[in-house]
Amino acid sequence: LIPEDSDMDMSNFSEDDEDSIVFSWLKKFGILVFEIVKVVLISLAIILPIRLFLVQPFYVEGASMEPNFYQNEYLIIDEISYRFNEKERGEVIIFKNPKNTKAYFIKRVIALPGETVTIKVGRVFIGEEMLEEPYIENFSSENHEAITLGDNEYFVMGDNRTNSLDSRMLGAIH
Repeated sequence: LIPEDSDMDMSNFSEDDEDSIVFSWLKKFGILVFEIVKVVLISLAIILPIRLFLVQPFYVEGASMEPNFYQNEYLIIDEISYRFNEKERGEVIIFKNPKNTKAYFIKRVIALPGETVTIKVGRVFIGEEMLEEPYIENFSSENHEAITLGDNEYFVMGDNRTNSLDSRMLGAIH
């Protein structure tokens, strides 16, 4: 529907030109797909090692660490220092539940390998010395007999002592 008096010359237009246009669009689409795949692969090459070896995300489930960590808080855990440094008293750690390895616990390290831990009226004693725990708001009134930890054993407890499944029930962790 080109006017007769148009300066547009249609004599050079052929089906080969249509094929050329289709080929050109297919080539551009192929380049687009290639670029998208390249970006995804480069992103995975960067993100996966970071996710697997450097940092680990976790959601807090339960009230065992309140008032310091609350239900559904999102934590990013530093995996490097966790792998290469010894655990220290007072440090918060995340470990697999010894009874259900699909679940994780978040607890605080209370006693280290070789130490003897006792709980008297809710207060923790390492040997004969009472442990200062400024992160605890409400102490329980329970007692727990003395436990001497072996090599590579740790005694861990939640900060919410009245609502925590920890080494008092599970025993020492490795």
